[in-house]
Amino acid sequence: MNNTYYETLDKNFNAAVELVEKDLSQQELLDMLKNGNIVEKQLAALRIDSISSDNDAAVLINNLTGQDGKIREAVSMKINELMNNPKFLPFFENTQSYDIFLEAIIDINANICRNIISALSNLKSNATFCKYFTERLTQKTLSLLDIIKDFDFQDGKYKVNKEVFKLYWCLETVYEFSNSMEFSALKEIILTAKNIDEYTIREKAAKILTKDLDDSDLQNARLELKKDKNYYVRRY
Repeated sequence: MNNTYYETLDKNFNAAVELVEKDLSQQELLDMLKNGNIVEKQLAALRIDSISSDNDAAVLINNLTGQDGKIREAVSMKINELMNNPKFLPFFENTQSYDIFLEAIIDINANICRNIISALSNLKSNATFCKYFTERLTQKTLSLLDIIKDFDFQDGKYKVNKEVFKLYWCLETVYEFSNSMEFSALKEIILTAKNIDEYTIREKAAKILTKDLDDSDLQNARLELKKDKNYYVRRY
């Protein structure tokens, strides 16, 4: 690596140290999250500890997609932290946020997926959110299943892994919100997922079936997966 690389690294490190030590108001941090560079946005997100309006929440939400991975992960951590506080939760309860959350649960960074699913678990009692979100989650999950069910998992192409990754996190979210989903769609998702050759998808189907759903087809599916060749599937 040339000297320019190390000079840039040193400059970024020094800027980060200066930013951490600088006394900034919550509004200044939010402004930095709007307009800063990668380092500034990342550290601003981590330092924010309160919001006071829908607009403040939107600044965080708008940095959850379409940004550098360091920013997205820092923002997802902060959103999870704030949404776990009933004081701040209402600021995230709007359609624009729900649409972005749906994209964030299938981020290429698994930590972001985990953080946002955890954050969304605080909205299970919001009937409006659950109806809106689960309808779109169902559509996305069924669409991915329709693509993946015909994949040849022996070819090892990136496209296969990328789509499976998305489906994996959709199914994890389905597990969290299964009680709010339309039952026939939930059943279709489970019965399709249990037959996918990729074991991580069958594992998620088995996990959803631990909900003890009162349906003979699903009960049979659970018994079938308990005999699966893969340990991680049959452990459920």
